[in-house]
Amino acid sequence: MAHFDPPTVAADQLDATLARQGYAVLGAAAVRAWLGLDAAALTALQPAWDDLPPDRYLKDGGRYRRRRHGCFVVEGEAVRPMPERPHYQPVEYNALHGGMRRWFAPLTDALVAQPAWTRLLQRTGAVVSALKGAQPWYVEAHPFRIDTTGGIGRPTPEGAHRDGVDLVAVFLVGRHGIKGGESRVFEADGPNGQRFTLTEPWSVLLLDDARVIHETTPIQPQTEGVLGWRDTLVLTYRAGGFLGD
Repeated sequence: MAHFDPPTVAADQLDATLARQGYAVLGAAAVRAWLGLDAAALTALQPAWDDLPPDRYLKDGGRYRRRRHGCFVVEGEAVRPMPERPHYQPVEYNALHGGMRRWFAPLTDALVAQPAWTRLLQRTGAVVSALKGAQPWYVEAHPFRIDTTGGIGRPTPEGAHRDGVDLVAVFLVGRHGIKGGESRVFEADGPNGQRFTLTEPWSVLLLDDARVIHETTPIQPQTEGVLGWRDTLVLTYRAGGFLGD
């Protein structure tokens, strides 16, 4: 299987790259520089991915996805947790699971209490403010584990899509014993696209959701019969309110 390296940029090129082409990728070292955090601070977040309940809403009958969900409002350096609410996407953004109000287990207190968690939300908020103008951002946070239960796991069972927000950030938290999981980004209104595989823990793909669509290809176990998984943190930022309000 062909493997394409991600088109990473330096942290100080993030805003310009995102504005120019609608997406940007930072490697792990650039993420640490961008966040002003060391590797240990990010590693401290990772135990949360071992405590994700199964997603009971998968319409393809799969049992390969585990997740939690939390909501925040980010305005400048201020990060306000919001009450639990369902995750909602219209069918025009998610043909498979759109139109449902899906209640997922909340983020754990241990995760949200980590200093790196607040820093992630603040710095990603600064990126979307640079792109779209400073304002309050309505943020949904989704820790995901996609595993190879049944022989295959589908990070985006809905296919190539937009999320109906202003910015999407996909952090790769880790990969274990898998092949596949290629990220694909396409112009929403043009022919151009990129394909690459994130492999470094705490690398990130940031997407201007109005300009590009994205998907991630299925994963399979590296060794037949041995469970593998791919952990990600997806943050979405939207102006004006949460989808479904």
